[in-house]
Amino acid sequence: MAQANWRLEGEWIKNCICAFGCPCDFNALPTNGNCEGMVGLRITKGHFNDVTLDELSFFVTVSFPGALHLGNGQAQPIIDERATPAQREALFAIMSGQNSAEGTLFHIVSLIVTKMHDPIFAPVTFQFDKGARTARVSIPGVLETDVEPIKNPVTGAPHRIQVVMPEGFEHREAEIASANISSTGAIKFESKGTHSSLAHVVQTPEGVAA
Repeated sequence: MAQANWRLEGEWIKNCICAFGCPCDFNALPTNGNCEGMVGLRITKGHFNDVTLDELSFFVTVSFPGALHLGNGQAQPIIDERATPAQREALFAIMSGQNSAEGTLFHIVSLIVTKMHDPIFAPVTFQFDKGARTARVSIPGVLETDVEPIKNPVTGAPHRIQVVMPEGFEHREAEIASANISSTGAIKFESKGTHSSLAHVVQTPEGVAA
């Protein structure tokens, strides 16, 4: 049961080491048997109780030995260094899952992650264009990832595909693209030409509102 009044509206990115069309979205096994990736949100408008969270970004790198629903995962939060102590506590309160209803994004993450690494507070560069299927996250010494459209293997032309999830707990609809990732924090991994989801989302204690 939700314990606080919060809302996050913004730009959602999920990049992982799987093939295009993240198998998790289809209740399928990870492409390579294990899951490594990152998720993040640039908050265009948000709050936790009376704490404003507008224009802040947060990310989480993750590693799971198998499918996510089997658990035993590791995660490391990365928070925009501009966040004040009150804003940091607010973001941790949301990410803990303790202020979300059962079956919602942050509640599910709290159940499947068994090791939480110390958080990182760092400067963030975040570029995001859902329509163009491009994005870039740069957190020096911690995480670098860039996104571009999937290319037609014959012509090289940009290829467009969407995933629509009417009951999704991350988003309702996302553009699918191609990601390169270099994670050098506590959870280290690299990938090239792997899955990316880009979406505009509204998250609340009761789940995805839009």
